[in-house]
Amino acid sequence: MSRILIVEDERKIARFLELELQHEGYEVQTAGDGRTGLDLALSWKPDLMILDLMLPELSGIEVCRRLRHESDLPIIMLTAKDDVSDKVMGLDMGADDYMTKPFAIEELLARIRVGLKKHRASQTPVSSVLTAGQLTLDPASYAVTFAGKPVSLTKKEFDLLRYLMQHKGQAVTRDALLTDVWGYDYAGDTNVVDVYIRYLRHKIDEPFGVKTIHTIRAVGYMFSYE
Repeated sequence: MSRILIVEDERKIARFLELELQHEGYEVQTAGDGRTGLDLALSWKPDLMILDLMLPELSGIEVCRRLRHESDLPIIMLTAKDDVSDKVMGLDMGADDYMTKPFAIEELLARIRVGLKKHRASQTPVSSVLTAGQLTLDPASYAVTFAGKPVSLTKKEFDLLRYLMQHKGQAVTRDALLTDVWGYDYAGDTNVVDVYIRYLRHKIDEPFGVKTIHTIRAVGYMFSYE
């Protein structure tokens, strides 16, 4: 159940919104001034805030400004004013949406659904799993599999394979690999890269009968496998 905080000093409007949102299945709390609303936003941690512009204690603009230092909570700002400068100021302070009173409750409900959906999407981590044909590398679990079979790699072998897969189809130099995988200038000695490339080929290419890491003469290596 999504939580919605209503910060509105007009009691009739606040109560109307509270009842409508509860009817829609939301958990609701209300605040009648900006300071209380800000405290509730930080302590109760709602999923979305409906925030009036003109409030006692702290204005909606100030609440929005302070909240943005602490949270990315979706904010729909309400105001009786239909002034472009107010709208711009609210959006500049971090409001996600803006509605002018009076408004249709159906439109507000639709905007709430959109705001919640966007926020959930932004909170969902993008998968960082790398795949190439039957080869899969998962940075979160440090796991590598080929056709579902686990491939045991040391951390440095894993880091090297990840870098090559992230640059799939690109020729990368030994110096670049030393800098980005080993993290330092190896005093011009690139032999360590060749050694670890052999390790990877021995653990992936040879046992599974594939060719994933290609030598680019006079340059370095390239990962390519579909």
